[in-house]
Amino acid sequence: MKMPMSWLNDYMNIDITPEKYSSAMTMSGSKVEGIERTGEDIQNVVVGKILTVEKHPNADRLQVCQVDVGDEVLQIVTGATNIKVGDYVPIAKHEAKLPGDITIKKGKLRGVESNGMMCSIEELGLSREDYPNAPEHGIFVLDKEYPLGKDIREVLGLNENIIEFEITSNRPDCLSIIGLARETAVTFDKEFKIPEVYVQETEEEASKYASVEVMDADLCPRFAARVVKNVRIQPSPKWMRDRLKACGIRPINNIVDITNYVMLEYGQPMHAYDLKLLKGNKIIVRRAEDGEVIRTLDEQERKLDSSMLVIADAEEPVGVAGVMGGANSEIRPDTTIILFESANFLGSSVRMTAKKLGMRTEASSRFEKGLDVNNVVPALNRACQLVVELGAGEVLKGIIDVNNSNPVPVRIPLRPEKINSFLGTRISAQYMVEILTKLGFEVDMENMMVTVPSFRPDVEAEADLAEEIARIYGYDKIESTLLSGNTTLGGKNYKQKLEDRIKSCLIAQGLSEITTYSFTSPRVFDSIRITQDSELRKVVTISNPLGEENSIMRTTTLPSMLEVMSRNYNHRVEQVRLFELGNIYIPKALPVQELPEEKIIVTLGMYGDCDFYDLKGTVEELLYVLGIHQYEIVPEKDNPSFHPGRTAKVLKGKVELGVLGEVHPDVLDNYDIGVRAYAAMLDFNLLMENANVEVQYTPLPKYPAVTRDIAMLVRDDVLAKQIEDAIKKYSGKLLEDCKLFDVYKGKQIPEGMKSVAYSITFRSSDKTLTDEDVQKVFNKIVDGLRNDLGAQLR
Repeated sequence: MKMPMSWLNDYMNIDITPEKYSSAMTMSGSKVEGIERTGEDIQNVVVGKILTVEKHPNADRLQVCQVDVGDEVLQIVTGATNIKVGDYVPIAKHEAKLPGDITIKKGKLRGVESNGMMCSIEELGLSREDYPNAPEHGIFVLDKEYPLGKDIREVLGLNENIIEFEITSNRPDCLSIIGLARETAVTFDKEFKIPEVYVQETEEEASKYASVEVMDADLCPRFAARVVKNVRIQPSPKWMRDRLKACGIRPINNIVDITNYVMLEYGQPMHAYDLKLLKGNKIIVRRAEDGEVIRTLDEQERKLDSSMLVIADAEEPVGVAGVMGGANSEIRPDTTIILFESANFLGSSVRMTAKKLGMRTEASSRFEKGLDVNNVVPALNRACQLVVELGAGEVLKGIIDVNNSNPVPVRIPLRPEKINSFLGTRISAQYMVEILTKLGFEVDMENMMVTVPSFRPDVEAEADLAEEIARIYGYDKIESTLLSGNTTLGGKNYKQKLEDRIKSCLIAQGLSEITTYSFTSPRVFDSIRITQDSELRKVVTISNPLGEENSIMRTTTLPSMLEVMSRNYNHRVEQVRLFELGNIYIPKALPVQELPEEKIIVTLGMYGDCDFYDLKGTVEELLYVLGIHQYEIVPEKDNPSFHPGRTAKVLKGKVELGVLGEVHPDVLDNYDIGVRAYAAMLDFNLLMENANVEVQYTPLPKYPAVTRDIAMLVRDDVLAKQIEDAIKKYSGKLLEDCKLFDVYKGKQIPEGMKSVAYSITFRSSDKTLTDEDVQKVFNKIVDGLRNDLGAQLR
């Protein structure tokens, strides 16, 4: 919600900097997201007076002017023909900034020095709608004399401070200028008063021209309407257009602008219908028929169903209730009689309709939060008051008000001692009453009962009253106290400890943890090349999704990891190493009739200065930390999401713990990742079943180790696992460790072969090994590799 600070002056006298205002409002519960200032893209542009105008000595179409800008006289060369001596004009001085990221610098034009530029209305980023005196072509000559050197932004009213608030869903009253002004008055202890609304009516009755019938009172508790004749469609005054634009709404014409203005001011969405276009001169509030179609104001055809509420005339829908009006009854340049609508619709119904139609408007975002039914008529009257004030028409006598609501005021006991105990404060009862009264609550001092205003449906209990008092009193004023009470000794269970161990291991290896949504889109299966008959496509569907992108529960975490990697790649992050412990949801049967099976998947992703072996080493280190040994990493060619020649699965006996490898190039293209990327997915539950994290102690070795390196040529299809198994087989008890440290293919290596090098560590538990002892074992290894794998020693 955006609010121009100058609008506050309609309700109180306040003079404070935007920064101090934002800080205080945030502390009192109205969070400020940011501050905007109009005219920020115009800098160093001032008022100047033309002293002389002479022809350019070297150009027939240019003129040389002397311009007084207050502190100096500038020589400016211009091609404009609509200026004369004595005109007051906007002058962009040297180093001035103009909209469109334009910088003005002094220079020479056809040999004559020019120290700035005279500005047209377009060059200032403005329009003739707002400044009708501006010429269609040429320099913007100001309509009167202004102090020379004065900032043009102040002259043209471009110095507005706009505060943007983050309004929570429980405070729909603050989706209005009046609501924010009330909060402002309480925060700064100012007198708050809503200006009285008076509507000048004709003697003619509105009921002669229109009628209203509400067929579904549950979805529309109240519907009010007024009729305006002799309507004159024209642009709104500048002050109204400025306020609308400051709040992010595009001005259209006086009638439409009035409805938007009242929505911003009162928080009550409104709509105006061309009464001549309403068949039967009546409004019927009803449910749509299945398959009924309406063309809305955005010129889109919307197909409706019976769960949606519509505003209709005697023949067809003319608006989607609480969302958007229809094009068949919109205000047009020749409109002469209108019907203003101000209604209250059930928030959940509007929310569902907006989601189904894929529409979210200023109106729907307010209605879906639940609006005050007692605000309907005041907002309607305010709109009609503005009609009269702007000379836009004549308001007929009477309000057509169909009111099926019967709100019961909420009454809550006020116990100051209880609230002080709850807050840890010593606030007087009188001050509590003062705070609540300023916020619009009624307090019965005799019985100490608080009546909650109808615009505050979020206040339901005494704890809510305590919150209201605390935020206005000031959280920073509540004194700190030492904790007291009994503490109990708790701890993490085995699963939580294992999760911590996994995270610590991966973070120690340079990976960063991410958290992604469990919701995803059905399209991700195509993106990762999952076949149509795959079990992964059997999913849990969300009944009320935020959108198609979040319409199912994921059955694989790979797309989530790839989306994060893609985002980083497209932000030019060169090195990425990520992991996540995230859930997948496997339905036990379709259609879903019970809760799905939830599995935690440990997902790794990386690209940049890494390859398959980096990923493999990360997985091996993780398995080592979890105490999982005697496993195999074997080739995997059937996973469609991974490169068939650079993928492996991790087996513990016959149990598959997970998969790791290079992501398939087609998948990388689908995610707009332009480099090789690697991923792994491990089943957390299976890791937990096979983990052995109990600490086992062994004596420190008494005798030194001996390390030998071996380099050999083997066929391309020989796996590192096969070589390691052979080394272990022929080393006997003396082998302590075996590590691959080099793989090479090049011109010196025969085709179909590769060079691999291992570092082998030997150690005896009962003696110091001699070169002869090591050489015997080393020879066995060489012979075994030659016989079993056809290896050639290099």
